[in-house]
Amino acid sequence: MVAKTYIQLNMENTNYSITGTEAQKLSVLNKVGITLFTVGVGVLLNLAWKSTLQGKSANKIDIGEPSILIGFALMLAGIFFFIRKKSSSPRTIYFTTTNTVQKLGLSIGATGFIAILIAWVAGTFSNPESINFWFKISNIITNNATAYLTLTAGAAGSGILLYTLGSYRGQTVGIKNNHVWFNSISNGGILGWILGVVLTIFYIQLYWFSDSLDGIVRLFDPLSILFTGKNANQWFVYGTVYTFLIVFLGIKFIVKYRNNRYQLIRTISVMFFQLVFAYALPYIMESFVETQGYFGKDLKNIWPLNYYFVDQLDAMSNSGVSGTFFFFWGIVLFLIVTPVLTYYVGKRWYCSWVCGCGGLAETAGDSFRQLSSTKESAWKIERWMVHSVMVAVLIMTIASLWPYFSGREYKIGFLTISSTSYYLFTAILLFTFGALFFFLARKFKNRSLYVGSLITLLILVLLTIGFITGKNDIFYLESKSIKKTYGFLVGASFAGVIGVGFYPLLGNRIWCRFGCPMAGYMGLFQRFKSRFRITTNGSQCISCGNCSTYCEQGIDVRAYAQKGENIVRASCVGCGICSAVCPRGVLKLENGPEEGRFEPNPLIISKDGVKLNG
Repeated sequence: MVAKTYIQLNMENTNYSITGTEAQKLSVLNKVGITLFTVGVGVLLNLAWKSTLQGKSANKIDIGEPSILIGFALMLAGIFFFIRKKSSSPRTIYFTTTNTVQKLGLSIGATGFIAILIAWVAGTFSNPESINFWFKISNIITNNATAYLTLTAGAAGSGILLYTLGSYRGQTVGIKNNHVWFNSISNGGILGWILGVVLTIFYIQLYWFSDSLDGIVRLFDPLSILFTGKNANQWFVYGTVYTFLIVFLGIKFIVKYRNNRYQLIRTISVMFFQLVFAYALPYIMESFVETQGYFGKDLKNIWPLNYYFVDQLDAMSNSGVSGTFFFFWGIVLFLIVTPVLTYYVGKRWYCSWVCGCGGLAETAGDSFRQLSSTKESAWKIERWMVHSVMVAVLIMTIASLWPYFSGREYKIGFLTISSTSYYLFTAILLFTFGALFFFLARKFKNRSLYVGSLITLLILVLLTIGFITGKNDIFYLESKSIKKTYGFLVGASFAGVIGVGFYPLLGNRIWCRFGCPMAGYMGLFQRFKSRFRITTNGSQCISCGNCSTYCEQGIDVRAYAQKGENIVRASCVGCGICSAVCPRGVLKLENGPEEGRFEPNPLIISKDGVKLNG
């Protein structure tokens, strides 16, 4: 009876693909959730339209707008009703299954994070005019910033390491489910919702209400002065906390997957690139040049992920040899390095080895990877959303660059760029990609690629009209408005608030899966022109479902494994977790010849036995 109950609970909470008319029907609460979420998105879109695209009250986005809070609140409420569990108990299995070392780690770590939370709350609610309670607390913390930060960071880091030691010391190597579907924080329970709401609030403050973070920002002043010689701002705080989590939770990830060489190497890689290229190196390079505009950025970000590349042109132009190098290096990374590496090893070279977003998802977000939906409907939404964002960043970039070169000559190092040369370069690129999409569409009989080819052609036509007429607003919208809208909806709302804040609710790769333009760009190459694939041995599959459960990109890996088909999905980031958690060695990451990537396995293994495919 106990075993039966366990299985029923597990199946009830497991996120797996389901088929059949009855299974796909939406409940009333599901429909309410979809409605609320849609209204929330509509509020944000309406705000973007009024404040950016129409140019009305554009400064309101910078100082905060109640519509922002209302929009995200409705989205959270929609998610709650859509994925609502029958049981919403705050109890977690960890309270009854943890050993002494784990409990000690949890206690020490919680103390550190609560101390940071106190500094955050004190800064948010302090009132210098009335000198209220929170102002006094914030003042005490600020006056002892060095000691307070050292103790809190030390406690948080020590707690994570102790918990890791208690979790995996003396345990046999290999993946263990560890009751992920019976733990409130990893199964979308109350604790998960509390964490999700807290993260969401933090990101909203970070992007639009940064003045209210002054208390926690002042806490980081000593560290910022040590690194940069300047007081901290909200982005220094964010970068520091971001890097801290990747490093310490990366250690936890390494210990967890210590039996898998691939996981060890790639985790060390993302830790290195975040710590050095995203955090330390920009500050070091800033000290060597007078014009610092482009050095203060994440040096490993590539267009289209680095959509602010256009804002750095003046800084690059005024920085001599170094600025010229970074300008051309940015173009080379986008046009040559990215396609070549994606061809040979797939998009994993960036998404799972270099990218900071991927690094945070793999380390801090590891506990939530099982929440990624594997439903076919989610996959369809994913395809349209990620490619829509890619089109949006393309339009935004072309429109933002046009004013630099329109009607004048612009010097970058030894290169002089005119409106004519910019038009010709951009037109050739658009025509090349449009032709490539059309060729691939015919070869693979893919209608989506036909749509991509038509969109590329339309952008080329609009660009040509703008060039001939000499218009500054080549897409009939002010370039600054397009860039501001993209930054608000995609750069802040999607990549920031939703991308990380919704980890405990929708999984750890929301941004990577549905919104990242870099992922979409590389995904096209990986899907149709790459040596990377995940091969399967269907005869060995026991249908345990570990692979599908732990796929952070929501791919129903088990369905491929059962058929013995190669996995060549554009969304796959090559994290290799599906292979790591397979108890039978069915899955293998490979870089082989292009031939045969799409060929189905001649044998189909099912409950009815083994039969020929077709």
